[in-house]
Amino acid sequence: MDTMQVPRHVLDIPLDAEGTLVSRPNRFLAIVNIATPYGEKCEKVHVHDPGRLTDILYPGNRLLLRKASGKNRKTEWDLIAGKAGDGFVLIHSGYHRQISMWVLDNNIIESLANTEKVLPEQVLGKNRLDYLLESAGRRTWIEVKGCTLAENGMAMFPDAPTMRGRRHVEGLIKAVQAGDRAMMMILVFRQEAQCFTAHEKIDPDFAAAFKRALEEEVQVHPLTFMFRADNDGGHIYYCGELPLCQ
Repeated sequence: MDTMQVPRHVLDIPLDAEGTLVSRPNRFLAIVNIATPYGEKCEKVHVHDPGRLTDILYPGNRLLLRKASGKNRKTEWDLIAGKAGDGFVLIHSGYHRQISMWVLDNNIIESLANTEKVLPEQVLGKNRLDYLLESAGRRTWIEVKGCTLAENGMAMFPDAPTMRGRRHVEGLIKAVQAGDRAMMMILVFRQEAQCFTAHEKIDPDFAAAFKRALEEEVQVHPLTFMFRADNDGGHIYYCGELPLCQ
């Protein structure tokens, strides 16, 4: 990380149960044996992350859940975090907006400190990017990606092929070529990671686009977060920025 700073509190997430994975029938559904506090009970749980998550979502692994409600829902539970190494990893991408807004509000990225206007979900060409920032007549396009995979000290994205992710990177390149600034904000949820890289083996097309983006001076900021759980629920903390792997 860039600094050995004290972790900063970002977000609290209510937790209602703990369980173990039985199976994952499809990308967005898990069957979980809920052990605490509901006793041994198998439930359908929504997975709000389309990644493979193979080192987290495997039978028998510990999971943290939140009770959910909604008229059109097919499940009554959301999967929040899964055990990995010595701790838990946030695997609910629905919280990425709140976390990335915290980053912007707290001037974590110095080059964005004088932002005058933050516009979420803006269209650039055929892409819808997470943010458009405006300051003194200068525009900065930002795409946020969540990273839940780490191997041998390297945080890697993606963990499954993503044509949509590649298109987003290509959109950032076009923004720079048109005279705007562009940035990828990588939310890294693996605290053990020491650097970040595109996962060429999983998605060589994304990795090639990522390399072109760096050459075109698209900024990349891999920011590390840790997840802690206690009797009061789950808590997200910001730990620092990672360098790119060499």
